[in-house]
Amino acid sequence: MNEKKITGAIFDMDGVLLDSMHVWNDAGERFLKKLGIAAEADLGRKLFTMTMEDGADYLIEKYGLDMKRDEVISGIDGMIYDFYAEEVELKPGVCELLEHLRRAGIPMVIATSTDRIPAEKAMERTGIGGYFKGIFTCAETGAGKDKPDIYLAAGKCIGTDTESTYVFEDGLHGIRTAHEAGFVTVGIYDPASEKDQKQIRQIADIYFSGPVDPDSII
Repeated sequence: MNEKKITGAIFDMDGVLLDSMHVWNDAGERFLKKLGIAAEADLGRKLFTMTMEDGADYLIEKYGLDMKRDEVISGIDGMIYDFYAEEVELKPGVCELLEHLRRAGIPMVIATSTDRIPAEKAMERTGIGGYFKGIFTCAETGAGKDKPDIYLAAGKCIGTDTESTYVFEDGLHGIRTAHEAGFVTVGIYDPASEKDQKQIRQIADIYFSGPVDPDSII
């Protein structure tokens, strides 16, 4: 694919703008630690393939928690909210990239699988919310990133042509979906997607193993 000159940018949040993927992998361990319980070494790997409901049931049964499923889910949600509001940091080079795009007059928007409230808290904490025309979430759009709905809605928000709108993603499913929908895809390395790097490199129109070089985008 011959990339057209960028006219708009859609950013995934976790793993692209924020160094945050680890909180999802460590959610069970963090939750148990607050209860004074040591987690098994591979808990994150086990929970990763489960729904929130199944994961809560696993924690209750495995660790003998005297809690209901909804209480466990609420506890984990609260812990994740606190992380976005109080701990999350930007990935290296993000501020420079966003400022470069802003100065070039490129409209930007966020498309994230994270719910709106923690996403907005993360924007407040990191101070980058002002760069974006909006935040689109999978929950509000009504589809995950295995479907193009969120990217199409985000693109409509900034009013740019699909073939010249760059989608910055770290996850394989998002990159594949955006690519098939006709966007220019920019693959961003994140350790959480280590096992998918070969496929990401093959599908993405542009790939960065480290911070994005703004001059190579504009």
